[in-house]
Amino acid sequence: MKAKQQRDICIRDANSQDRERIKQHLLDAYQQYEQHLSVDRWTRYKEEIAESAEGRQTIAFLVADWGGEIVGSVQLFASSQAAYDRPELEIHSPIIRFLAVSPQARGNGIAARLIGEAVRRSRELGAATLHLHTTDMMEAAVKLYERLGFARAADKDFFNGETHVKSYWLRLDEARVS
Repeated sequence: MKAKQQRDICIRDANSQDRERIKQHLLDAYQQYEQHLSVDRWTRYKEEIAESAEGRQTIAFLVADWGGEIVGSVQLFASSQAAYDRPELEIHSPIIRFLAVSPQARGNGIAARLIGEAVRRSRELGAATLHLHTTDMMEAAVKLYERLGFARAADKDFFNGETHVKSYWLRLDEARVS
């Protein structure tokens, strides 16, 4: 993958023909977390990941297409109600979920480009902030979010079973990514 030029990566909206490829891409990208979860939790997480490929309740479902291959994706939701069925979090601005880059395509700036497009679309919607949730097992992702200017929003954390799901937010007027 790294032999191709980064400019050949096209960030675009997913379409219905992409669904099976997105599902496989997501499962491949998230496979590394299996070792951090119980068998039961990993089974449920895989089901949730696979189901997310349908793009239900998203306001945008973006993919990184590199020479006809889907190597990245991210989903944008309007609120915590839409993203997690958690209205009690009271997040009424865009939330990104399921940011994923295929293992063979990592290190090419794809995640930052996907986040940049989510920022652009959130601004178009008139949003002042962009939110996301992550866990400690996603260490590389957390470093990226912090580098891009996302800050902790501990008051929007929640638990998914035994997993502490941490909240981050980005003020779009201060975003270092576009």
